[in-house]
Amino acid sequence: MRSYLDFEKPVAELEAKVEELRAVSARGGAVSIGEELTKLEAKAAKALADLYKDLTPWQKTLVARHPQRPRFLDFVQGLVTDFTPLAGDRKFGEDQAIVGGLGRFRGAPVCVIGQEKGTDTKSRLAHNFGMARPEGYRKAVRLMDLADRFDMPVLCLVDTAGAFPGVDAEERGQAEAIARSTDASLALGVANVAVVLGEGGSGGAVAIASCNRVLMLEHAIYTVASPEASASILWRDSGRAQDAATSMKITAPDLRKFGIIDSIVPEPVGGAHRDPQAAIDAVGAAIASAFESLAGMSRDQLRAARADKFLAMGRKVL
Repeated sequence: MRSYLDFEKPVAELEAKVEELRAVSARGGAVSIGEELTKLEAKAAKALADLYKDLTPWQKTLVARHPQRPRFLDFVQGLVTDFTPLAGDRKFGEDQAIVGGLGRFRGAPVCVIGQEKGTDTKSRLAHNFGMARPEGYRKAVRLMDLADRFDMPVLCLVDTAGAFPGVDAEERGQAEAIARSTDASLALGVANVAVVLGEGGSGGAVAIASCNRVLMLEHAIYTVASPEASASILWRDSGRAQDAATSMKITAPDLRKFGIIDSIVPEPVGGAHRDPQAAIDAVGAAIASAFESLAGMSRDQLRAARADKFLAMGRKVL
């Protein structure tokens, strides 16, 4: 059953009427309602397209967090064959918020790392809503080192509100683990590509997204802190999250303009949750194009290009 966001209520009402007419049509009757149904379907489709054509940053935040939006494991299942997950950081334990392993992308070996939020209450708790502890980032470092050793490109799929801020995470060196993961990503001698699937939150995202190419889904967000947290810091009022979302420039067009990301991956009309397979296919094509643009570069060239990319951020507007 489709879940609607608050700002989608006009579309929800139209689509509910469409479903009612379809049910009546399926039961049959003396009066044909085919023409009326066609008109109402077209009206609902237009309303949805018009609504998503000009979303506010806060509305995009809500879409990025949509409970039915495809997650990391959905993209892995749709894009990576022979995926073999690898667990543990070899120092403390396993963190299921970050999932990683080896597989094949379009026939070529690849190391895949990303945050998994979960799809229901049980899996969300198991994956800690995609918020990793230090052992998650140390596992990411272990996988990056493995990929570097065997000359495999690295694909990072980002979807997290941020690193887990709990006491236990701080006791085990959360900041240091994030820094080590960021450093490992920047130091790779193989090509690495990151895609922001939903939320790209703070250092929790940057830790695996410091890549040669950073792609972003059309309605995803990428931010130094959540709009709610930023509003609490700036105005001591989390209720001003919408103002914060607008001021922070967290949407894909703004981030492309400032050179934070490299390209935007279009989503189906109504968001990735409306047609997950279409979104997965679009991401797959964008990833293939990104890796192709890096083909033929030496290890030193890849490192230098990555360093230049991040050092140039904030110096000019594209």
